[in-house]
Amino acid sequence: MISKLPRWVEYGSFVLALVAGLVNSIGLLGFQHQSVSHLSGTATLLGTGIINSNFSNVLHFALILLSFLAGSAISGYFLRSGSLKLGRNYSGLLSLEAIFLFCSIYFLEKDSVNGHYLASAACGLQNALATTYSGAVIRTTHVTGIFTDLGIMLGSKLRGEQFDKRKFLLFLLIITGFIFGAGFGAYFFSILRFNALFIPSGICLLLALSYSFYNAKVSS
Repeated sequence: MISKLPRWVEYGSFVLALVAGLVNSIGLLGFQHQSVSHLSGTATLLGTGIINSNFSNVLHFALILLSFLAGSAISGYFLRSGSLKLGRNYSGLLSLEAIFLFCSIYFLEKDSVNGHYLASAACGLQNALATTYSGAVIRTTHVTGIFTDLGIMLGSKLRGEQFDKRKFLLFLLIITGFIFGAGFGAYFFSILRFNALFIPSGICLLLALSYSFYNAKVSS
């Protein structure tokens, strides 16, 4: 139950899902039509590539996976816990995510695969920022688990169990944010190409500043 979920968690989850949708849609349209905000497709490409592709492609897919893992490890090192808690250095990690995305633009404009790896690391870092809050799993860079949890909740409701409306709202906000982000990403990529990544990186910086101000206000 998330009966006392603070509003900053809900708003922040929506914005982070929006960022992930933006980055992933730009990835699908520009990074060799490859997702970077989640790894299921990339892991599949790695597996099939071992049979059907050359070594350079297999290595590329493996490095995408390792980049996501490295980004997650950075969050894990600095947060030391997967649970959401006010006062932790989320602003610093969000700023680092913005830097990764900024730097990825430079490499992508030069047609360098290093831009792919930086974008994947940014998504891994974001996804590990907060994994749980009051028992609810919060993932903002993909929605497979969110849809699964929604299905479980609906099935439990049909069985007569209590329905957690706050958790339901949180999951809907994440799904909506991701979908809207994907739409915005497709639109801005058609105009700006890889410079469209300035948008999610800028949003990360604004979110970092907003969290810092909120944290300082609550702590004072």
